[in-house]
Amino acid sequence: MSELVVVATFSSRAEAELAHSQLEMDGIHSIVSVDDAGGALPYLLTGGGGAKIMVNESDLELAKQSLGEE
Repeated sequence: MSELVVVATFSSRAEAELAHSQLEMDGIHSIVSVDDAGGALPYLLTGGGGAKIMVNESDLELAKQSLGEE
């Protein structure tokens, strides 16, 4: 199994969840990583680097294409 890498960062959990859904529909397994206390403290996202989408390193290029990052 390859290492997890960040494919995109978003300013809100909702945006990250939409991107996660897009990747899953395209058959790319992804994980949403958000440090906002389970949604209770959303203001933590502004200083903490946002909501991240992580994929297997081997899927990175496909994930970027799926999200329109390339």
